[in-house]
Amino acid sequence: MNVTSATDSTSKSSSSTTSTSSTGVDYNTFLRLLIAEMKNQDPTNPMDTSQYMSQFAQLSSVEQAMQTNNKLDALLSSQSLSQANGLIGKTVSFTDSTGASFSGKVASVSINSDGSVATLENGTKVAIGPGLTISQS
Repeated sequence: MNVTSATDSTSKSSSSTTSTSSTGVDYNTFLRLLIAEMKNQDPTNPMDTSQYMSQFAQLSSVEQAMQTNNKLDALLSSQSLSQANGLIGKTVSFTDSTGASFSGKVASVSINSDGSVATLENGTKVAIGPGLTISQS
């Protein structure tokens, strides 16, 4: 079965197609491939339509799971920002890996891929996590 023409036309029109993932297959690409497969199948031995529906249902399930993950990521990010806002102005104390104890008032909080980092008024940066004690100022 030759589907080169379907993939060639997809790559030419990729600028007008929005994809949910840069490495994934979106609905339009899937439908183009499905149509190409239907056009190029053996007429004496056609593919069972239940297989088409099964493939489409699987793609739909994966697409919905990806959308759910994106929404959960956005929710977690929003929650992290809300929690970070609550830390500003609070006094924190912690013990570093050398055993030295530090304490100070939180001036700002930054959130990155590794987690949240509080910057104290004296410039000390503290990872927000286990071992950090937070108290009212």
